[in-house]
Amino acid sequence: MKYIALLRGINVGGNRKVEMKKLRTLFESLGYTEVSTYINSGNIIFESEDDTKTVLTKITKSFEKIFDFEIPTLVKTEKEMKKIANAIPEGWQNDATQKTDVAYLFPEADSKKIIEELPLKKEFLEIRYMKGAIIWNIKRENLNKSQLTKLISHKLYKGMTIRNVNTARFLAGEKE
Repeated sequence: MKYIALLRGINVGGNRKVEMKKLRTLFESLGYTEVSTYINSGNIIFESEDDTKTVLTKITKSFEKIFDFEIPTLVKTEKEMKKIANAIPEGWQNDATQKTDVAYLFPEADSKKIIEELPLKKEFLEIRYMKGAIIWNIKRENLNKSQLTKLISHKLYKGMTIRNVNTARFLAGEKE
């Protein structure tokens, strides 16, 4: 089965550095095949015969042995990633006028209620929940008005890992 591992909070602002080559080697040492990484923000695509829970356990335990910091990790099947990517309206893009992101949700944050709990001014953006993710689109001119930048200081922020729409579509198997 094809999986995508989404690592949260690595290689951001020069902190918690993890080399993609090291990740590929680590995943191959766990017996995973067709291992590749996408950009430097912790996206690993690979294949395994193991079920999702076993894959996550193996990855988490290996990270604990190798890195001196925690790496929260989500493991999604290709099918789950496609379902999320397919929920993004085609017109939602990242360009000069708009910004679209996908926040993949860890189990503790995965609830329809999450949208109500986030400190966002929803009149300035479109936001949608689906199992496993929330997706938003905002006109760039409304970015500050929406208070989207305040998201990183909210308690629920630790329960998500965010990718831009281009990355989300690529990881789901759609080519850019």
